[in-house]
Amino acid sequence: MAEMIPFLDLKAPYAELKEQLDAAYRRVMESGWYILGEEVEAFEAEFAEFCGARHCVGVGNGLEALQLALMAAGVGEGDEVIVPSNTYIASWLAVTYVGARVVPVEPRMDTYNLDAQRIVDAVTARTKAIMPVHLYGQRAEMEKIAKIAREYQLWVLEDSAQMHLRGQAPFWMKGVRSAAAYSFYPGKNLGALGDAGAVVTNDDELADRVRVLRNYGSRRKYENEVRGHNSRLDPLQAAFLRVKLGVLEEWNARRSKIADYYLYELADAEGLALPKAAAGCAHGWHLFPVRHARRDELKRWLDGRQIGTLIHYPIPPHLSEAYADHGFKRGDFRIAEEIAQTEISLPIGPHLSLEEAGRVAEAVRDFCLTR
Repeated sequence: MAEMIPFLDLKAPYAELKEQLDAAYRRVMESGWYILGEEVEAFEAEFAEFCGARHCVGVGNGLEALQLALMAAGVGEGDEVIVPSNTYIASWLAVTYVGARVVPVEPRMDTYNLDAQRIVDAVTARTKAIMPVHLYGQRAEMEKIAKIAREYQLWVLEDSAQMHLRGQAPFWMKGVRSAAAYSFYPGKNLGALGDAGAVVTNDDELADRVRVLRNYGSRRKYENEVRGHNSRLDPLQAAFLRVKLGVLEEWNARRSKIADYYLYELADAEGLALPKAAAGCAHGWHLFPVRHARRDELKRWLDGRQIGTLIHYPIPPHLSEAYADHGFKRGDFRIAEEIAQTEISLPIGPHLSLEEAGRVAEAVRDFCLTR
């Protein structure tokens, strides 16, 4: 039997970087400093530079990064936030947690990202922010979104959990107050060895507020300005992230090479919809999503050939039990529902070999020929 090709190999990064990661672990353990401190500050400075921003504030995870960014922007009860109808539920949860209401907008079917043309129709007097999600690693249409945000004086609070690319935080948006929330979940392009996240921004006021909010609402011990949270980036994870940040661009290039290979090898696969890299929208290839009308059969076919896959995401947020009280029903967001019913992500990652990618492509082609 052929050897299993995992959807994503999480052991391989440690094997490649073992010496550096072990040294980072020892450095933190020997420091005797385990909450915030110099290691976190060093990562914040390095990641801010990587993003091309003035501020990076390390927090506990990606969901809390979104929530704290919303809070710092003053989004709360009575406000509305425009979100994609197709995204991981964390994007919606962050809005709900601050007391605001999600206003779903459908994506473009070719890129899976928020359709900027539909945003204007969703804006009301209560709209406070737009939350574009750079789904699967591709940058959303930020120029168009920024134009709308300027016209209606809205915040742009990005869910950048899946896009870790140098200089791609759109803080060049003149006249738009903005921030980006990052997740460093282990499977991300820049993944910690546990949960971790960050808020990145050029907005001095927002950055300062997030720093206070993440630490119980306090700048100085026992002096609490607001009702804050406990969401601080762990120094150990910061140390690991500093190591991985050093190889991130190389690892992103490996992902891009695999994506190019798939796009070439699967270009003529009948019935298979391939991802499209939109003009002017950089792609980090966090995932390689394809669509097929017989998606579940394709998954079983690949399972039988020892090829790991995942579905992102089988239940769109509006059909989740978590949002049953919002009154959404099947058919409300047909594009999101179609993606949920047909999407399957093929293996991609910095440690997937071209030989393994060849096995994947061959298996997918064989399925398309027989179906």
